[in-house]
Amino acid sequence: MTSAGSNCVIEDTYAEAFRSLYVEFLITARDRKWLDHAINAATGYGSSTIMCDCEAGLDRYVGPGGDESFVTPDGRPGAICQLHVPRFWKHRVEALEKALLARVCQNVLTCATTACFSLSQSEPYYRLGRKLSFFGDGYEQVEDRFGRKMWVVPTMGGEFCIDRRFGYHDGVMGGNLWFMATSEDASLEAAERAVEACQHVPGVITPFPGGVASSGSKAGSKHKFLFASTNHPFCPTLKGRPGVNSQIPDGIKSVMEIIINGHDLATVSAATQAAIKAAAVVPGVEKITAGNYGGRLGKAWVWLIPENHQEA
Repeated sequence: MTSAGSNCVIEDTYAEAFRSLYVEFLITARDRKWLDHAINAATGYGSSTIMCDCEAGLDRYVGPGGDESFVTPDGRPGAICQLHVPRFWKHRVEALEKALLARVCQNVLTCATTACFSLSQSEPYYRLGRKLSFFGDGYEQVEDRFGRKMWVVPTMGGEFCIDRRFGYHDGVMGGNLWFMATSEDASLEAAERAVEACQHVPGVITPFPGGVASSGSKAGSKHKFLFASTNHPFCPTLKGRPGVNSQIPDGIKSVMEIIINGHDLATVSAATQAAIKAAAVVPGVEKITAGNYGGRLGKAWVWLIPENHQEA
């Protein structure tokens, strides 16, 4: 273990991430207000594939008011979003397309002033624009817009423009960090700072509400109909209860978690290091660690102290 601050200890362990299939897309709108409405709707109910159709989140804002080194095709404020599904899902390609189509059709097309652009049209890809264009009921057209060919769908509010093809790629999901603290306020502040740090690393998302998961889970349950349940050895209020093999250190009152999904292992690892650095200085944070399952879940290991495992 390594001490990062006056009291905080970074455990020499790894977050057990695993391979994903992901697609990313760019939303633009006339201003930040309507852009945020589209982001929140399109990435909603996308915390965990335990029950959600995918894990979804905001990568970063681009264009005016965001990362201005990224120029949006229409010159308006934009946001890059990602959707991930586990690569071990049998019908992962179809599942990701279904999630993408539903979320863009129901939450971007319907949001005032928006347009939707692909960040990759290389193979393999989904013909998202064509499928969405049927909403135009025969009045849709392919036109040259913003230096590219796009489907233009007439709507009561004006027009909705969307690229024809959206490429999908192999990614990584399930990177994670746990912040063990002497109070709920401290663990939450650490998690919030960690999420903010991740937002400065292009190519990752933190899919839970506000980027923070307060209900970390374990695989399996006493109930046969559940395949995930509360991670009881790490629930502070269960420490000392008979029959509970608590792994909570003395004095720890709250453990908040963040999940990090991204383009690849290197990107998720970079975000992890940025998150640790931001969170370790919070007073009351005693330990930063991560969840793993001994290699049973995935082989994308994100080491918290990578310099100790350069040959791993």
